[in-house]
Amino acid sequence: MTWLRTWWRQMMDFLFPPQTDNWLTVLRVGLGLQVVIYAVFLRSDWHYLFASTGKGLVSRELGEAIATFDSPFIPKLGWLVTLGRNINISEETVLSVTWACLLCMGFLLLLGLFCRPAAIVAWFLHLCAAESGGLFAYGADNFMTTGLFYLMLSPLPDRYSADQWMVKTQAKDPQLLGFWRRVLQVHLCFVYFIGGLAKCLGSGWWDGTNLWRALTRPPFNTISPDMLVRFKYVLIVLGISICLIEVGYPFFIWMKKTRFFWLICILAMHVAIGLTMGLYLFALIMVVLNLAAFGPDFGSGKRTLNQEDRNAVKNQRRVGIQETRNEGGIAPLARFMGFLLFNRLRKPVS
Repeated sequence: MTWLRTWWRQMMDFLFPPQTDNWLTVLRVGLGLQVVIYAVFLRSDWHYLFASTGKGLVSRELGEAIATFDSPFIPKLGWLVTLGRNINISEETVLSVTWACLLCMGFLLLLGLFCRPAAIVAWFLHLCAAESGGLFAYGADNFMTTGLFYLMLSPLPDRYSADQWMVKTQAKDPQLLGFWRRVLQVHLCFVYFIGGLAKCLGSGWWDGTNLWRALTRPPFNTISPDMLVRFKYVLIVLGISICLIEVGYPFFIWMKKTRFFWLICILAMHVAIGLTMGLYLFALIMVVLNLAAFGPDFGSGKRTLNQEDRNAVKNQRRVGIQETRNEGGIAPLARFMGFLLFNRLRKPVS
């Protein structure tokens, strides 16, 4: 049973590494900025995109009907419109209030004021908009929803937020902070590996064809075709590089010697996508998620486990291992495993 105890200890150390809340600050501020820019960009077209039949570009009911096929419980703007209709509020007013609330939630996240309620409301409203406008949604909407979901579950507020300055709350468990950062890290590793593998299986990324199509197709054709023809061989190198960067992400991003280089490569890739294709929101959300997940720590003082917590964890492990040796079998080990897991989550999140 020694190998099982060792494996479990290593898994717990991987899932619950002690971390500061600096990454959470990056995630909160970055997502707040993302929500504000998202709302500002869509202000003039908000009603045009999400109005009902006969008033918008494409009927909101059509997008919501498609979303309902996946699940009838997916939040949609139609829920809010129906609620407003029941209390004699027009659809136009409901959509305007929804936009204003989304913008306010973005500013609250930027300031760190009412962090968790702001994250929950921002996630819900953005999910409603993304699902109701599913015919116009793309990768940026998916990653925004994902980022806001992780943010509202994370141990807010962080120490740089206005909430922390106004109400001195108990310091968050460093291992709980490490757990949620680890979840975000693993999520990104799956995203890049699967995306990179799909690119590698197609021939278009090896000869530059897919890059050519992406850069010449309206409305993403911000670069002159003449310039692309002049540097056509560069497209081949860039296509192969993108495949290698994404496939290698879950391997080299974990190594200390290659982490910074791989992080710079992935950030440069997304910045280039934003500048050359005009996908600024997509570039911003990917930069924010990567910096929060694998960005270097900042600030003067690193908050780690204090000596009392370290001794408690060591004693718990030693007692559990000794109990397993004395009694034998799986039951004591199972109790020890459960005790360790619940101990990691014993402190309140907020």
